[in-house]
Parts: sequence; C-alpha cells; structure tokens
Amino acid sequence: MSFSIPHLLVFLAVVVLLFGTNKLRNLGSDLGLALKGFKKAMNDDEIESKKDDNLNKK
Repeated sequence: MSFSIPHLLVFLAVVVLLFGTNKLRNLGSDLGLALKGFKKAMNDDEIESKKDDNLNKK
C-alpha cells in the first residue's frame, strides 16, 4: 500500500493539530543540532585518524 499526496497532507495536518507548530519547530531545531553534532564528531574522528596515519608513516 502506497501513500499518496492527499494522505500525507492529512497526516501532516493531524500531526500539527496534535503537537502544535511551536513544539514541532523545537523538535526540528533539536534534530538539526543533533545531526550537526554527529557530523562534527565524525569529522573530528576522521581528522584524528589521518593524524595517526601520518605519524605512523614517519
């Protein structure tokens, strides 16, 4: 069973009515900050790994 555009719009309307736009905005902001922190941690780990590789080559 696939969902069509009208089904998704009704679902979105129900979610907005249940939670309100302010709570959804906060949830989106928190999710964005979590993803940003995750990406930063992944990049930091990659940088450390490259530093270790360079030290081992010398």
